[in-house]
Amino acid sequence: MRTTDLTGGVPDGPDADLQKPSRPPAAFVADRLLVAMGQCGHGLVYVALSEGGARAIVDAVRCLDPRLAAILLPPWDCLPFDRVPPSRQSMGRRMEALWQWAHSEGSRLLVTSLDAMLQRVPPAAVIAANRCRLRVGEPLERSAFEHYLQTTGYIEDSVVDDHGEYTIRGDVIDIFPAGGEAPIRVLLSDKGAIAELRSYDALTQRTREILNTVSFGPASEAILSGELSDGPDSAQPPSQDMERHLFSLYGSLQTVFQAIGDVPMIFAAGSDARAESYHAIIDDARQAHRALRGGLQVEGHSLYLDRKEWQAARHGQASLAVDFAGGEPVPMFYESPQPRRAFADFVKSALGERRKLVLAGRGEVFDNVRKRVERMSNVGAEPVFRWSSVKDAAPGALLTFSSDLHEGFFCAAHNLVVLGLGDIVGPRSDGGTQQALAAPDLQIGDAVVHEDHGIGILRDLESLEIDGMVQDAVRLEYHDGASVLVPMEDFDKIWRYGGEPDAAPFDRLHTEAWAKRRKAILRDIALAARHLRRLAKQRQETKARLFVAPRSAYQRFVARFPYSLTRDQSEAIEAVMADLASGRQMSRLVCGDVGFGKTEIALRAAAAVALCGSQVAIIAPTTVLARQHFQTFERRFEQTDIRIALLSRLVTAKEGAKIKEGLADGKIDIVVATQAILARDLSFADLALVVIDEEQRLGTRAKQKIKNLSPALHRLAMSATPIPRTLQAAMAGLQDVSLLNTSPARRRPVRTFLVPFDPAAVRAALLREYRRGGQSFVIVPRIEDIDHLAKVLREIVPEMSVRTAHGKMRTTALDGAVVDFADGDGDILLSTNIIENGLDVPRANTILIWQADRFGLSQLHQLRGRVGRGQMQAFAYLLTEPERELPEEARLRLSALIDNDRLGAGISISLQDLDIRGGGDITGEDQAGHMRAIGVGLYQKLLEDALDGGSRSSSRRPRSVSTVLGETGSIPASYVCDPTLRLNLYIRLAKATSAAQIEELGEEFEDRFGELPQDVLTLLRIARLKIIARERGIYKLEAGPSGLAIRFAAGTGPGIVKKLAQGKDAVLQGDRLVFARTTATEDQRIAFFEDLLGVMRAR
Repeated sequence: MRTTDLTGGVPDGPDADLQKPSRPPAAFVADRLLVAMGQCGHGLVYVALSEGGARAIVDAVRCLDPRLAAILLPPWDCLPFDRVPPSRQSMGRRMEALWQWAHSEGSRLLVTSLDAMLQRVPPAAVIAANRCRLRVGEPLERSAFEHYLQTTGYIEDSVVDDHGEYTIRGDVIDIFPAGGEAPIRVLLSDKGAIAELRSYDALTQRTREILNTVSFGPASEAILSGELSDGPDSAQPPSQDMERHLFSLYGSLQTVFQAIGDVPMIFAAGSDARAESYHAIIDDARQAHRALRGGLQVEGHSLYLDRKEWQAARHGQASLAVDFAGGEPVPMFYESPQPRRAFADFVKSALGERRKLVLAGRGEVFDNVRKRVERMSNVGAEPVFRWSSVKDAAPGALLTFSSDLHEGFFCAAHNLVVLGLGDIVGPRSDGGTQQALAAPDLQIGDAVVHEDHGIGILRDLESLEIDGMVQDAVRLEYHDGASVLVPMEDFDKIWRYGGEPDAAPFDRLHTEAWAKRRKAILRDIALAARHLRRLAKQRQETKARLFVAPRSAYQRFVARFPYSLTRDQSEAIEAVMADLASGRQMSRLVCGDVGFGKTEIALRAAAAVALCGSQVAIIAPTTVLARQHFQTFERRFEQTDIRIALLSRLVTAKEGAKIKEGLADGKIDIVVATQAILARDLSFADLALVVIDEEQRLGTRAKQKIKNLSPALHRLAMSATPIPRTLQAAMAGLQDVSLLNTSPARRRPVRTFLVPFDPAAVRAALLREYRRGGQSFVIVPRIEDIDHLAKVLREIVPEMSVRTAHGKMRTTALDGAVVDFADGDGDILLSTNIIENGLDVPRANTILIWQADRFGLSQLHQLRGRVGRGQMQAFAYLLTEPERELPEEARLRLSALIDNDRLGAGISISLQDLDIRGGGDITGEDQAGHMRAIGVGLYQKLLEDALDGGSRSSSRRPRSVSTVLGETGSIPASYVCDPTLRLNLYIRLAKATSAAQIEELGEEFEDRFGELPQDVLTLLRIARLKIIARERGIYKLEAGPSGLAIRFAAGTGPGIVKKLAQGKDAVLQGDRLVFARTTATEDQRIAFFEDLLGVMRAR
């Protein structure tokens, strides 16, 4: 029986799913599918044109009917015959979908895409047999469980924070189900039963939810049987030829049609043309792969259905007739010049025409929208609790439906209008997790610097016996292989050096070289600290104009923002407004990735100043970015009296002269400009605020010129990847910082690959983007590379048009080429890194970076940020020269970029760049500075100590506190087995600065690793004692069989010492207060000091 090829406005051809205005809205398709489910009973399959369309429809179905088993079957997230295998998450979700379909009870709906349908899947028996189910109270045999994980594609990692990973730490097992949404923590009882199941946050590693049952499947479609398994790596996907690997395991595979069974299937309109497009991609990839293998036949070619198999399978499936005509998207009110008025007019019109109007959403923002609609319509909203009840509502009814539906639809045939919250307030973001400015973890093999011994390499975590007690120690290796064991008590003296160990200048042990170098650096840091204190004092004392925007005018401006603020944005805006209203000079850095909302913060800061009558300058690094900012500012200030101008190469000399005149006489309120604003012939009537976008592109001299534009100038800098010196200034407290970590709604991280240049792989990557209607960037490090690579590209992809852009082009030609490409002219833009900043091309979702090892880390992150700005999956290929071994530092940079592929990774990359390059002397011009000599971490600590050295409280505070209590505590290997993880926990504990941090660490230990053993409890108690002792001027705590003692640092108040001695049978011997007290156990000794220090805190 033939399947039904549905009509509904979806055009044929490979670009169909990109033409959103012509495609029925996902919520409308979901509504029609729910109606169809009532006709077909047990199951239904809908095949969308693309993965993105399928995902949107599943999301909408789940919003409308949460009870229905709505299952998404995605395709692999790589090209056919790709060098890069599909991710564990991609394969895990496919296996999860197939298992859910086969085992769902009651009604079920499978939504998939054409490319997923064209690919065969493992046999049904393999899918059914490889399922794991965990329940609290049931026994778990650890070796069998680990065998299951190893043979189903999971990989072992010490910290489980990505799909398809696991670790077993004694009685605690962490696993991130490949087809799941969050990692799971399993806690076992002494008898081997499951005591607890928890989901936890992948970033913080802290518990989110307590569970009773967990069920999950494989992380690979290549499942090994017991006799084939040969160790933990045997089931891992090969680096390429995944197709051949599947056939070698199973011999034959089933089609998705066979896996689905005899249920009705619906294909989106345009399916035949889209299937032909995918077949062309498969054919091209197969030919390229065959050429790569010297003309040999490609094994595993039957993984994909050929054209005849596809047509036979499609037309042999049961069909169901569903009418998708008539569904139209509702207006995007948030894009209107007057969003509130547009929304009000639409609502009044819909209700006036007796349409049923459904408001879908939930939460505080939705409640405010509902109340507004009720006020404007004089109609009370009636809640509906099941979507099926909507059809029974009377014409002209105002209904509310509690769901997370983002976008609605309009259907005249059914007299129905549905408005999702996103239609009204714009795309919304999920809450992001705050990311602190913290250095990367230490790894075994890293170059480190010890405060007493200098620069060496961290070799291992070992056991050391001191005074009859065994404790963990770190072995550091120095020049000529000499080594030293650092006891746990001195772990706070170990700091990451940064860079590659092979290039580190190792010190010699037992010489004066390090001590002399450290002494000289300390002297210079002390001088720098005095200078920085003067700068900070000057900044605090510098009076600046106080700006509090007129409330009504500012609120009208704010109301034109079409989206909901994220938490990070709200906090940043509050901080900026407080700065402007403080009467002191603002100097704030806003860090956030592309699309995370930096521009809105700049807009509101500019509004606050301009509405008070002063001038604002917005400085962008490129003419293209300046043009885009100008258009944004012009649109947002359209309904105000604020006058805005653009000053860049895009304006004529005559226009430029007129703009400069307007700035000088105050007729222009806001100017958006490139560095042309720093010209000597430019003056302002009343410049009060400068906003610097992508501040890392601005040189030190240019920044100094900006400072000289006007006394007491407020400065707001924005960057995704601030340069090391700026970041170091922020960490030193010379500049206030606001972090934006919340990602844009439904935006997906860019998949990043490091591969050698291969014509077949390059063609496949570019053709994939071309055939889905997109554009691609190809970036080269030098202008000289462009002509050669342009010739190569025209040979590899003759069907695609190539545009070029580089710095030697005439400015008008360069700007024209870039702007034209952004407007859709050309399939490939071949360019130098001139497009690093300021180019927004929504249709560009693939970037290839030739000789990626020649770019800096922040440059690579900025280049990668040119793609993936929408909801479509984007790809970045870091191409290297074939047969060339990468230098170690280049490999380190590229690995950092690949590891930081999540949204919002810019600040992490800057911190690693700071670590690799050093931050420079923040009081001068030397970019290497002292950080290059002693490492970022130690430099930061010494600078903090020097800055803090001027306070009275710090003058009597010892550098560290030592203890002789007969017990040190430890983190047993049986509790945390991974030595690198254990080392970093020790170091975090040693470098904690407050009792509250110790308590927090204790809670984290118990959450992540299980019940705290006695050794860890002792370690935490002693760490807390040390912190409190240091705060009170004590540098040593001692205990023996017949007495206890404390030693005071110079400058400790004599009154405290005297009072402690009274009534305690204590004797003062110089700086040592001795208590004649017999203590039999370590616990009693610790308890004595806890009570004693408690008395000191009370005093």
